[in-house]
Amino acid sequence: MKAILNVIWLVFGGIWLALGYFLAGVLCCILIITIPWGVASFRIAGYALWPFGRTVVDKPQGPGILTTLGNVIWLLVAGIWIAIGHVLTALAMAITIIGIPLAIANLKLIPVSLMPLGKVIVPSE
Repeated sequence: MKAILNVIWLVFGGIWLALGYFLAGVLCCILIITIPWGVASFRIAGYALWPFGRTVVDKPQGPGILTTLGNVIWLLVAGIWIAIGHVLTALAMAITIIGIPLAIANLKLIPVSLMPLGKVIVPSE
C-alpha cells in the first residue's frame, strides 16, 4: 500500500515539492554560510519525494544552541512560508477521497519544514 501511495504522491505533487526543496538546497549551498540549511533541504527533498513508510524524528543527541538558533532563523526567513504552502496544498489535495492520504502526508511535512535542523528521517517500522 505504501508503494501505491508513494507513486500517487509522486505524480500529484511530490516531484514538484522535491524539486523545490532541491533547488532551495542548491541555492543554500552556493551561499557558503547557509550550507547547513542546504543539507537539511536536500534531506527534506528526499522525504518529500517518497514520504510514505518514513517519518521524521529528532536527532538522538538533542538540539544544541546553534541548531536552535539556526531553526529560528530558518523559521523567520523561509519556514513559515513553506508551511503555509504545505497547508494550502493539503487543502487542495483533501478535496477528493483519494487525495486525503496525500493531504495528511503534506501536513506531516510541516514540522520538518518549520524546523529542519536537528531532524533525521527514518523508516516508520
